[in-house]
Amino acid sequence: MTSSASYDAVIIGGGHNGLVCAAYLQAAGLKITVLERRGVVGGAAVTEEFHPGFRNSVAAYTVSLLNPKVIRDLDLTRHGLRIVERKLANFLPLNESQYLKIGAGKTAQEVAKFSTRDAARLDAYAERLDAIADVLRDLVLETPPNVTAGSWWAAMPELLRGARLGKRLAKLDMPLRRELLDLFVKSAGDYLDTWFESAPIKAAYGFDGIVGNYASPYAAGSGYVLLHHVFGEVNGKKGAWGHAIGGMGAITQAMAKAAAERGVDIRVNCGVREVLVEHGRAVGVVTSSGAAIRARAVISNLNPKLLYGSMIDPAVLEPNFRERINHWRCGSGTFRMNVALSELPDFSVLAGRALAEHHTSGIIMAPSLAYMETAYLDAKAGGWSQKPIVEMLIPSTLDDSLAPSGQHVASLFCQHVAPVLPNGASWDDHREQVADVMIDLVNSHAPNFKASVIGRQIMSPLDLERTFGLIGGDIFHGSLSLDQLFSARPMLGHGDYRGPLKGLYMCGSGTHPGGGVTGAPGHNAAREIISDFKRRRVGR
Repeated sequence: MTSSASYDAVIIGGGHNGLVCAAYLQAAGLKITVLERRGVVGGAAVTEEFHPGFRNSVAAYTVSLLNPKVIRDLDLTRHGLRIVERKLANFLPLNESQYLKIGAGKTAQEVAKFSTRDAARLDAYAERLDAIADVLRDLVLETPPNVTAGSWWAAMPELLRGARLGKRLAKLDMPLRRELLDLFVKSAGDYLDTWFESAPIKAAYGFDGIVGNYASPYAAGSGYVLLHHVFGEVNGKKGAWGHAIGGMGAITQAMAKAAAERGVDIRVNCGVREVLVEHGRAVGVVTSSGAAIRARAVISNLNPKLLYGSMIDPAVLEPNFRERINHWRCGSGTFRMNVALSELPDFSVLAGRALAEHHTSGIIMAPSLAYMETAYLDAKAGGWSQKPIVEMLIPSTLDDSLAPSGQHVASLFCQHVAPVLPNGASWDDHREQVADVMIDLVNSHAPNFKASVIGRQIMSPLDLERTFGLIGGDIFHGSLSLDQLFSARPMLGHGDYRGPLKGLYMCGSGTHPGGGVTGAPGHNAAREIISDFKRRRVGR
């Protein structure tokens, strides 16, 4: 085993949170290296050519949750990031004669087609949700209070931190506190049923409750998943969704440029095989090529289950920690496809192959919460649903750099499929079959779609795991359930980005505030690591 120069910190994984963390640490005067297993940084937020002449965001595919402070602090705009808003937020083709549009000042009149009562309640619903989201937005860049063992003196900083966060929640009046409790513990379906009576608007909003969440929309806790997806903003507009020109890789390439400009050493094709531990302290890593890289701190951007299950000797971890991390729940039931198209989809309910506003939107093919629940139950029984849930985006309608002139690329984000197929079946044997099911579903709404597909890239849950380390295809690095959030993400006692070994830290989506391309875990982890360096809590 060869040895390499030492660093203040080595970061395992060049996904977006690893790059963000590296940029902040290097700016604080520390010497940082980032090690990425693949040939390109960005993790699941990358843009690649998947068919000759066609490029797309391979896994993560849309922008909203990327934190504005991270954009400013890393000056991502100067490094090439440009985000544009969709011309229409969402389009739901319901059947051959009915559809629903969301956004662009159309929502109320569209919902009124199905229920004037629901249309009249839209503003109140939005105001209530926005008020809760504003308070929780304030918590996104905070380190959760950490459950500590030991003296009152040791616990005091966490008690004070908890008190500060409590004051923020106290901004909510009693009705909003009750609403917040509902969103944390209820299902998205039950919550939406208290607000609306018509199926289409509940489907439009309820889709956020099952994105990356292998569960029925009536599963307890799916209300929080819905809330998690309304934290974001695009160009200062809260709750909006947009597209990064050049695809999601434009975000992480801008982050890499910002980090490199500050002096971060970024290495690709450099996987990590093992975290070096000496006398109970993480002191570096061993790469897949056998090189040892020493560092005062080791920072993981990986799924916690991957870090602790594959890269650290189990003997150095406390038994209860090992047991609980083995039960860290992953698997989001995501089946991801990218397709090259000769022409735009011609929807039966809204005919036309010429570019229209609905082509720029998130096109949700799931007409009701009942349909979503059936899709989940079908997948749970057989491995995938014969009538799945598909959201399709056609980013080339906003960005002509992705496809040849007159042609297009589409992202198909498909729910529900089983993260692990039943009865020992392999996704390698069924991925093409399931891809056909997804294509057929889209074709049932746009009959020209199947014939227009000239190339496709398939990412089953197993493909997502192999390629990006998303265990069970889990886009969040761990389910967003109440027992895996805030101070309990990834575990009580380690909610402050510090691992169970001295010198070991976590900066990925398996920490607060969770998944999505936010940059927040990387930002928050860097703040805690810098604090430990300043207080000389990190060894030499």
